[in-house]
Amino acid sequence: MSGTVENLARARNVVIAAYLSWALDAFDFFILIFTFDDVAKTFGVSVTSITFAITLTLATRALGAFIFGRLADQYGRKPILMLVVLLYSLFEAASGFAWSFASFLVIRALFGIAMGGEWGIGSSLAMETIPDRWRGWVSGLLQAGYPSGYFLATLLFGFGYHALGWRGMFFVGAAPALLVFFINSSIEESPAFQKIKTGPKISTMQILRNNGKLVIYGVVMMAAFNFFSHGTQDIYPKLFLGKQLHFPHPVITNISLIYNVGAMLGGIAFGFLSQRIGRRYAIAAACVLSLVVLYWWSHGTTPVAIAIAAFLMQFAVQGAWGVVPVHLNELSPAEIRGTFPGFVYQLGNFVASFNAPLQAGIAAHNGNDYGFALMLVAGSVAVILIVLMIFGPEARNVSMSRTA
Repeated sequence: MSGTVENLARARNVVIAAYLSWALDAFDFFILIFTFDDVAKTFGVSVTSITFAITLTLATRALGAFIFGRLADQYGRKPILMLVVLLYSLFEAASGFAWSFASFLVIRALFGIAMGGEWGIGSSLAMETIPDRWRGWVSGLLQAGYPSGYFLATLLFGFGYHALGWRGMFFVGAAPALLVFFINSSIEESPAFQKIKTGPKISTMQILRNNGKLVIYGVVMMAAFNFFSHGTQDIYPKLFLGKQLHFPHPVITNISLIYNVGAMLGGIAFGFLSQRIGRRYAIAAACVLSLVVLYWWSHGTTPVAIAIAAFLMQFAVQGAWGVVPVHLNELSPAEIRGTFPGFVYQLGNFVASFNAPLQAGIAAHNGNDYGFALMLVAGSVAVILIVLMIFGPEARNVSMSRTA
């Protein structure tokens, strides 16, 4: 892509849209982790039962990634991105109207399908539009949208929860639908997609079969990545900080805000570093850092010590994640880039979808020691990711419009 003012403005708007669509998607997702106990109380079920709502959301994201990815490869990235933003906003608001535990689970499953479509489409639209030299830091910025959404959900929890209640928090989750107006007015279709669609048509399933080893590697890698993120986030605020350490509401809010700042900074830092030293080495370096702070993060006892360790842990976890958008899009066959990155990501999510009940179960079998469960999962997948990076492929700076 040339460096004209017009093209750079086009790239800038795409980055803004992709970042916001993922950040607001994550905002809607993380509202649930702050409402576990009240949702459980409303429907008369255990907190562990409510964690299965997260499992269901994560599991159905793979279906959404495939459905909407296929549509994006056929009709374009822009219109399908608008569609998924509308849908995840709709189902988030509908969660607040749930009248029973069963209806809540159904709505969260539908939310997961819509959520699953966003990441792959948004990241492919961005990576196919921006200049090559932007890829590393934009990858980190896009992935920083995830902790940005977590940050916003934390603010809503900290300052609006008592006034809104759990249902009101889900109603606020409809606001991301407004982003569609910006996407419609300010975003153009991916130039790589416009070039690819003029070429010969090849079956998506045929391309997936031709790249079977890459698909398997990608799914295993993304399963580890999703255990890495959800294993350090989903039960950390309410069950570890709140239930085990008995920290009060304001302390949990402040610590959550602090570690999400670390997450945002880590994604951008390691994304930028990956442009210099390579995608695999940057991911491995972030995983090593997570192992260094692992014990203090999961076994600290004072708010200050926990806040420092949690900042560094999420700097590392989301630092590794910051390389994922560019790494998966570069590895992807160009003809199915709307499908491949998101589908592989969400299949990995499906494998990791039982993380929350798994960690809750491990803690229950160890005297309700949530710190032990957090350390066990996070440490294991950090080592697995390092091994995968040592032996895995890389396609740094490959042309986004090059087809098979």
